[in-house]
Amino acid sequence: MALPERVSQNRMANEQLLYFTSSSLRGDDGELFFLSDATGHPNIMARCLSTGIDRPLTHNASGFLKSYVYFDGVPYGGLGKASISLHARSGSLYYIQGLQIRKIEPSGRDTLLAVYPHGQMTGFTHVSDDGRFLCVPTTDARALDGDQRLGGKPEYNIDERIRQERLCSYLRVYDTGTGDEVVCEAVPGGWVTHVQFAPGDPGVILYNHEWASDCGIRRMWLFDGREHRPLRDEGEHRSRNDWVCHEMWERDGTGIIYHGKYQDGPAFIGRVEASGTKCIEIALPDNYQRYGHFTVGRHGELVSDACYEEPGDKKTGGSDWISMVHVNWSAREFQWTPLCRNSSSWDSQDAHPHPILDHAGRSCYFTSDQDGRRAIYRIAVRSSGSSTQTACRSPWTGWNPFGSTIEPDPPTLPLDTARQEGSP
Repeated sequence: MALPERVSQNRMANEQLLYFTSSSLRGDDGELFFLSDATGHPNIMARCLSTGIDRPLTHNASGFLKSYVYFDGVPYGGLGKASISLHARSGSLYYIQGLQIRKIEPSGRDTLLAVYPHGQMTGFTHVSDDGRFLCVPTTDARALDGDQRLGGKPEYNIDERIRQERLCSYLRVYDTGTGDEVVCEAVPGGWVTHVQFAPGDPGVILYNHEWASDCGIRRMWLFDGREHRPLRDEGEHRSRNDWVCHEMWERDGTGIIYHGKYQDGPAFIGRVEASGTKCIEIALPDNYQRYGHFTVGRHGELVSDACYEEPGDKKTGGSDWISMVHVNWSAREFQWTPLCRNSSSWDSQDAHPHPILDHAGRSCYFTSDQDGRRAIYRIAVRSSGSSTQTACRSPWTGWNPFGSTIEPDPPTLPLDTARQEGSP
């Protein structure tokens, strides 16, 4: 099996990819954007992949912002580690510093775009395909104990507090040219931490309710400018008590992929159309239990740091592997190809591998602290991988959501692994 190549080179710093719902690569795959603590504070860097030269894009010296998942950050101060979104085609990058929403142009010029209100806590942002809009989710600060600096994740149930105290989240959309807030849509009773514009249609926003009770039906939502629609309901084998996570648009905007675990059942990968119809879920083998993420590539193609496990793998919060997964949704079949070990500790949000594919579909980039500090690695996806692959039809593990024992289906032939060139 091929070994991954280390891309970031500062061995005295922790360096990591941006969050996986944003690409970390410019559209031509020639420049990598990442977070580094080389100065003692988190800052955004850009690395030219042909010359190996790094250039700093920010000069933060105030720590990191208190926000979703970075609960121990500075209230209304520091760089928002969860806030960075890259518009890959243009090379423009957006981030939050304190209460300021800022824009870095391809030239490196850093300007103030807008200011979001005091009394709000932020989450992961997203820039539209056409680069015209930036969505910044915020939540009433009381959800995270207001202006207090916390020692970590609150001990109380955040979703419960939001619902009992009738707190709100907001979908705030900013014009990236003028900085005007053009949408401020309230989401009562929900903790919104992840947002994504629909590919090709900035009028449609995919969002979540974080750590929600009834996660199986409350996690995934769509706002089309008029109404809010949940994307997963109860029925067939689906339950409100299932765990659902990490929803993400397919690149052509026709569907949304996600993953989770059935109540008292196996893990699964799922897809639902943007209309909320044609929900397809494929149960995974019983031993595919590790936490992780699935990031979209071309249609039917996912890259993952989740689920897969081999005997002797170290016990961490997630999978020890980076894998390619090819899915035939209509046939409910998949082919799972391990590419390499990620060997990350998973001991914090920052040490999650969060794999992404480059725009050409040739390489996978991921974060790992396998050498003691976080660094960015790369593995080829066309020539790598072991000969051990899984090609199955769901269900095949003997688990039946309706309660009776069934025989597994026989393995199918591997899916066609031919890839076609495509755009991000």
